Amino acid sequence: MAYAKLGRDSAARKALFRDLATDLIINERIQTTHSKAKALQPIVEKMITLGKRGDLHARRQAAAFIRNEVADQESGQNAVQKLFDEVAKRYAERQGGYTRVLKVGPRKGDGAELAIIELVK
Repeated sequence: MAYAKLGRDSAARKALFRDLATDLIINERIQTTHSKAKALQPIVEKMITLGKRGDLHARRQAAAFIRNEVADQESGQNAVQKLFDEVAKRYAERQGGYTRVLKVGPRKGDGAELAIIELVK
């Protein structure tokens, strides 16, 4: 199976996707290049599926990938807690297709194709 290397070695690519997946879970909508958004989509879908499973093993698998960042300042909730408590419950009846990628247009500086990836409401 082919995948986009995005001009990075495997460690940098994994770090990039960890950051993007964490930001998407926290903010529910991020803007990035189209190729990064398309490569991020299956990763976030798998994280949400883990959240829907909801058992301890799934929580530990998600926590191993998602960064430990605070998602909500008032409650002190981190990204993994938000994934399992809010995001996964929203998609309890949905069988996949939790994200959408929308093309925005070229970036002003280098002309890279930008896209918005967001969680479907």
